[in-house]
Amino acid sequence: MSEIRQDPTTGEWVIIAGDRRKRPSDFIHQESRPERPVFVSSCPFCPGNENMTPPAVLSYRDENTGAWRLRVIVNKFPAVTPEGSPLEKISNGYFLSMDGLGYHEVIIDTPVHNACLALMNESELTDLVRAYRQRYEAMSRIPFVKYIILFKNWGIKAGTSLEHPHSQIIATAIIPGHIRVQYDLAANYYSDNGRCLYADLMKHELETGARIVLETDRFLIFHPFASHRPFETWIMPKASHASFGWISDEDIQYLAKVLKITLLKLYHGLNNPDFNLVIDSAPVGEENANIYRWHVRIIPRITEIAGFEVGSGIFINTALPEETARFVRDIKV
Repeated sequence: MSEIRQDPTTGEWVIIAGDRRKRPSDFIHQESRPERPVFVSSCPFCPGNENMTPPAVLSYRDENTGAWRLRVIVNKFPAVTPEGSPLEKISNGYFLSMDGLGYHEVIIDTPVHNACLALMNESELTDLVRAYRQRYEAMSRIPFVKYIILFKNWGIKAGTSLEHPHSQIIATAIIPGHIRVQYDLAANYYSDNGRCLYADLMKHELETGARIVLETDRFLIFHPFASHRPFETWIMPKASHASFGWISDEDIQYLAKVLKITLLKLYHGLNNPDFNLVIDSAPVGEENANIYRWHVRIIPRITEIAGFEVGSGIFINTALPEETARFVRDIKV
């Protein structure tokens, strides 16, 4: 029998399909990935091709050789740009629009063209998370910025256009509707209960235990009760911070460690699946630590959205989160 579960953080409903449910092993990526070289002469993100991109706004360099090990550049084909008015909305009769104001940057994770995030070492991942925070902090100081999203697409099914490993950060002058819904729901929960929704979520996940992948002193990794997709994985800090920009230097290192373990488990368990990685954070200027908590979501792209999801807005998940969590938990890395 199918089960309909509600996501406590969004209020959305998810169908856990009973008759269509698959075993975790059924989701193992079957397609072989083509071999990629270490360097590609035409790749704008490979070392030596820096003239093919805008100048770096941030770079981390090797102390001995001076070679860069991570670069951040303005996206050459940005979704939003810093030109325009942050307040002026244009009415055209019934319709409303405004300038596409914002910042869009690319974080080149590594100089190695064929690197894989799951196989990078903890030092490299620490660099990456530190760069995430550094650019997040810089963008949060821009007066018109209301929301900042950090994300990484891995694989064609996840939307990757350039195969060289990279992440992206976009700052906008508007707060996305689904983020506003989440934040307002969390605020109402706090008003009604006097507690943080996300702290209670972690508490209940720990009490249940069935969906826990890994627990450390500082982070909890689990598959949510109402996972929208098979193997959807959350990494949530135990520290009560609403904004990713508030992550401490020490927690950056711990996050790199658990991120490495989590990605490596998915890499081995699902045979290097395509995935999206997103860091959810509170809107800029609304970082009330008692209401919201930043977290990382990893969504393997091993199923497709079909007509029912598009038409209803209700996801169908063909895997039971309790089973996928156990499957990943048992993978030794």
